Amino acid sequence: MSYWLYILRCGDNTLYTGIAADVDKRLELHRSGKGAKYTRGRSPLTVVYREELPDKSAALRRELAVKKLTREEKLALIHGGSQFT
Repeated sequence: MSYWLYILRCGDNTLYTGIAADVDKRLELHRSGKGAKYTRGRSPLTVVYREELPDKSAALRRELAVKKLTREEKLALIHGGSQFT
């Protein structure tokens, strides 16, 4: 079963990184206030990046790598820049 790494742009222009088997369902949870505590009260939320990975383990490893990136590196990734590892 594949998983997705996703990056949300929050209403306050911050970026939130997460993983999900279904990004659209996860986005609805965030929007309803049942998602991550960080995203509550930061609407509107928009998915700005998705990356498909083969399984949950690979998605967790990739999420950790992306969370270590600077904001500028994340923005480059979002806008089609090089893939950071």
